[in-house]
Amino acid sequence: MDDWGMVGRISLILACYGGANAYLGARMLQWLTLMFPQIDRGAFAAVMAVIAASTLLGLMPIPQPFKGIMAWIGSYWLGIFLYLLLFFLLADVIARLGSLAGVIPSPAPWAIRFCLGWAAVLPTIGLVSYGLCRANHLEVAAYDLKIKEAAWPAPLKVVLVSDLHLGALRSEDRLERVVRSINGLEPDLVCLAGDIFNNDYGAIRDPDRVMELLKGIKSTHGAYACLGNHDGGRTLEQMLGLLERSRVKVLNDEHEIVGGRLILIGRLDASPIGGFGGRRRRDLAEILSRVEGLDLPVVVMDHSPGHIGEYDGRVDLVLSGHTHRGQVFPINLITRAIYDVDYGHYRKDADSPQVVVTSGAGTWAMPMRVGTNNEVVEIRLR
Repeated sequence: MDDWGMVGRISLILACYGGANAYLGARMLQWLTLMFPQIDRGAFAAVMAVIAASTLLGLMPIPQPFKGIMAWIGSYWLGIFLYLLLFFLLADVIARLGSLAGVIPSPAPWAIRFCLGWAAVLPTIGLVSYGLCRANHLEVAAYDLKIKEAAWPAPLKVVLVSDLHLGALRSEDRLERVVRSINGLEPDLVCLAGDIFNNDYGAIRDPDRVMELLKGIKSTHGAYACLGNHDGGRTLEQMLGLLERSRVKVLNDEHEIVGGRLILIGRLDASPIGGFGGRRRRDLAEILSRVEGLDLPVVVMDHSPGHIGEYDGRVDLVLSGHTHRGQVFPINLITRAIYDVDYGHYRKDADSPQVVVTSGAGTWAMPMRVGTNNEVVEIRLR
């Protein structure tokens, strides 16, 4: 996409977001005025404008602590915004249908408008509260997979973790539980399949603590990572430095022979935010040519499952994340429609690799989970 195409796309997104916030502000004001007739409309509009803008300001290169405050407000607002928008739209549709059917007078009386407002606000409060609590839980998903080329005397236990989004709200507190869960599974190999960071190394509150926690990962054959779309930008080298100090080996379209039992390949993400400092995703044929002739199973870490069509029978297993399984309902319906597989185990046909997509161990944008889980994945290969 050229620069003008990108500008047009961003402009459309901003226009839609701004329009949705304007609609929500108007509907909230109408509802609040029913209870508080003397409400200052100008002050309310100003507060709504700041809250709506916080989502964008939190992404801008602005000074701390202002950026941190805006990011905090914006993260919570996105979840509230999503459900308020859905439920207010639903309330308006109900009111319109009721009016057309002659059940609800037009204009709607005070009591009906009051109840329709609460019908939008109460479910929002409930789902946001549930989502915030659910995001504090960490599940373990398990798969037992047979790889056709493997002839091992015992299964190889691989733990897959993706989408930690370090620097995002609650991410560093969650990391301790993630590492504890990994170690509790006693893995032979740990794979961090991208989006370890959340765009900006500077957003991490305590890099030394993060380093010590990652360094505490216990695995027979170590921990490896590939870069996701949020692992790039101007602080990339600092991110890579932290991983190196944490004894996590990053594979940038490179391979590693793990314990003499399999070939592990890590791919660069195809759409990094801010770029990978001049690094470019290499052609798969070039990467596989380096391991041609080695009679070992091939496992690939590729952050996004949107690229699984690149792989054929030369690859045995692809490990991905990225989708978060939509993270919150109803976005999971969208990811399910976009990707061949947005979660779980998948295999297109006998000539295709097996694929495991995780919903991720962390959250992005809003610190919520509704209908999905934060998870660590245990894969037993035999």
